[in-house]
Amino acid sequence: MREIRVAIVGYGLAGSVFHAPLVQAQEGMRITSVVTGNRERQRQARVALPGVIVFDRVDELWRRASDVDLVVVATPTESHVPLALEAVRRDVPVVVDKPFATDPREAEELLSAASDRGVAVTVFHNRRWDSDHLTLRRLLDAGSLGEVVRYESRFERWQPAVRSDRWRDTVPPERGGGSLLDLGSHVVDQACQLFGAAEVVHADVRAVRGGVSDDAVFLVLRHENGVHAHLSVGAVFGAPGPRLRVLGTDAAFVADRIDRQEDQLRAGIRPMHAAYGAEIDDRWGWLECGDQWEWVTPERGAWQEFYAGVARALRDREPMPVDPHDALETQRLLADARTLAQQDAVVAR
Repeated sequence: MREIRVAIVGYGLAGSVFHAPLVQAQEGMRITSVVTGNRERQRQARVALPGVIVFDRVDELWRRASDVDLVVVATPTESHVPLALEAVRRDVPVVVDKPFATDPREAEELLSAASDRGVAVTVFHNRRWDSDHLTLRRLLDAGSLGEVVRYESRFERWQPAVRSDRWRDTVPPERGGGSLLDLGSHVVDQACQLFGAAEVVHADVRAVRGGVSDDAVFLVLRHENGVHAHLSVGAVFGAPGPRLRVLGTDAAFVADRIDRQEDQLRAGIRPMHAAYGAEIDDRWGWLECGDQWEWVTPERGAWQEFYAGVARALRDREPMPVDPHDALETQRLLADARTLAQQDAVVAR
């Protein structure tokens, strides 16, 4: 089996906590190089990835691009497309962390260049493999809810102070900062995966904490199949609502808490561990109809399936696990939401 040599550009939270462990979990994938100018992160990379080559600057990686089979772009959002374009120009497939780009125009430019050169590009929409999302998909496939009327999805957090060490708090939206692009990418992508094409019919996008980036976002999508998606993300929620509440004509599904995989990876629990991706009893969701309810056995979270799909795509010419055109459509909806919030009118495309 051909080894896939992986370079990770950026070794902050995304590169070190998410991408590196998930790549390491794949047989036949090896992280051969990391790019970071931060001395402490360089040290961390050498400890976590014995034998890895650490570059100070990305130009050093590009000079050895022939030694790499996949580049993972795990840097701040405004650099995603420029870095991915450089990889594409060197005919190296690319994984781009979400959000895909700062705006749809950038994403379109990248996809056009990748198509012209026949280079594979995908986007790290890892939360398609969240436990709650997978469990809901199973229930929908089984018809357990009847006809879905409303889908509510939340990534609501309590972080009342703007943090100077968190770039998403200190960078303005046009450079990729804020909750709309960050967490909004997840909830919009998940909604469209479940219910198909949509338009934004309401958007409330605000900077409540007084910083330069938005931190309180509420969107309503109207999907072509008639489902309305109510999506809430941000950092100013002292009493977060349930992660999912999905209302159907036969029953409702509620998942109270967020998938555990991020917490597990932060704690050093890897996909090879028996507990990885498994939910514990008090985190299970339930089906409810009036005064009747029942616990729902959750699906196991499986973020590692993203890189398993990337490996199959590179070895066997299968499609990438996330179609980048899906990510482009997510970017368009996020851009529509920002325009709508500013103009207070439905955006028609």
